[in-house]
Amino acid sequence: MKTAIVTATLLALAGPALAQDVIRMGTEGAYPPWNFINDAGEVDGFERALGDELCTRAELTCEWVTNDWDSIIPNLVSGNYDAIIAGMSITEERDEVIDFTQPYTPPDPSTYAALSEDIDFAGGIIAAQTGTIQAGYIAESGATLVEFASPDEAIAAVMNGEADAVLADDSFIQTSIQANPDLMAVGDPVALGGGVGMGLRESDTELKEKFDAAIQSMKDDGSLNELIAKWEVSSAW
Repeated sequence: MKTAIVTATLLALAGPALAQDVIRMGTEGAYPPWNFINDAGEVDGFERALGDELCTRAELTCEWVTNDWDSIIPNLVSGNYDAIIAGMSITEERDEVIDFTQPYTPPDPSTYAALSEDIDFAGGIIAAQTGTIQAGYIAESGATLVEFASPDEAIAAVMNGEADAVLADDSFIQTSIQANPDLMAVGDPVALGGGVGMGLRESDTELKEKFDAAIQSMKDDGSLNELIAKWEVSSAW
C-alpha cells in the first residue's frame, strides 16, 4: 500500500538480527487500524496484534519501535530496528533495497474521500501521504498531487479545503470517515499494490524464514483471517 524511495547509498547493512537477544519491530504508529498509538501511549492495532503473535510462534523476543514513514526503510537498513511491520506493500522498487516476508494481507483497495461527490479525479487537487503508492498513482493520473508527511495531514488538507480529495488505503479511509462525519468515500476503488508484508534487511535470511513460517502457520489455522476480520484491514485469504 505504501512506497518509499531509498537510494543505493543506504545499502550498508547491519549484522544479522538473530544475533541479538531482542528483535525490534519498527512501525509508524500513525495509520489506524493497521498501527497507531493508543491512550496508554503504546503501539496498538492490527499489526501490533499480528506482530506479537508472529513473535510468539517464531519463538522470538520482540519489542516495538516507532519511526516516521518517510525514513522507515533507511532506518531499517542502518540497523535502528530489525523488521518493518507498517502496512507496507511489497513492490519491485522497494524489493531492490530490502527483503520481504510472504504477504500477511492481500492488497487493500485504495479509496478516495472528499467532502462532496462532485470531484474531478483526473484534473483536481488530490492529497496523499508522501512516498506511497497512492501518491505515485495520482502523479501519473494527470491530477495535481499534494503530498503530506502523515496520513492525518492528508485528511486535514481535504477538511480545510486545501485539496479536493484524498486517496489512501480503504481501511484507513473508513476509519477517517468515522472520525470526520463530513467526509465521505467517493468514486471507484483503485486496485494498487501487491499485498502487505514485513520488510527485512537482505542479510537477515534466517529471520525471514522464521517469520515466513509463522505467517504461513497463521494462514493455515485460520487465525490470520480472524485478525484481518477483527480489524477490517483487507479482504481475507
